[in-house]
Amino acid sequence: MKRIIGWLVVLPMITLLGYMFYVAQQIERQSLIDESRPADVILVMGAAEYRGRPSPVLQGRLNHALLLYLKEMAPYILTTGGAGGDPQFTEGEVARAYLVMHGVPAEAIITDAVGSTTGQSLDAAIESMRRMNLHSCIVVSDGYHIYRVKRELEAQGFTVYGSPKPPAGSLSPRELKWLYLRQAAGFVLWRVGINL
Repeated sequence: MKRIIGWLVVLPMITLLGYMFYVAQQIERQSLIDESRPADVILVMGAAEYRGRPSPVLQGRLNHALLLYLKEMAPYILTTGGAGGDPQFTEGEVARAYLVMHGVPAEAIITDAVGSTTGQSLDAAIESMRRMNLHSCIVVSDGYHIYRVKRELEAQGFTVYGSPKPPAGSLSPRELKWLYLRQAAGFVLWRVGINL
């Protein structure tokens, strides 16, 4: 009897771990693909800002979005992200200011300056996209982030293309595997109704 109970506990855990490793492989595969093509909007996922200036990660995402905008891939750029630990600035507003400073017309930028998690930022972006009748987007973020964002937006009926920003630093294979697993955990939680 103890053996059966043990298997009833262990088997679901093994299955869950196997599924997470499978999702991590899908995340890695997606992180290497640039699917950019014409869409209604370029959606830039937020990242840290430092006293009104984009962090290197956010700047890399914004530069990539700017390049796509200049190639006329979409008429709008949507910036996301609320205030991290900074009461004065939000990621979305800092991103907007950066894009305007680099020549993007203010009227071409939609800003959702709310959300401290991917899930919260996506909820705000989904609301804005629906309000503006936008049906497709190019998601710009770090490669490891795109799989999850794509799946969440597709689940809401949007057509989504991933376009990872070029890698800025040199992450070790071990660090990348950790990021893939972390995103896999976020994806699995989303699938069971916990949107972080």
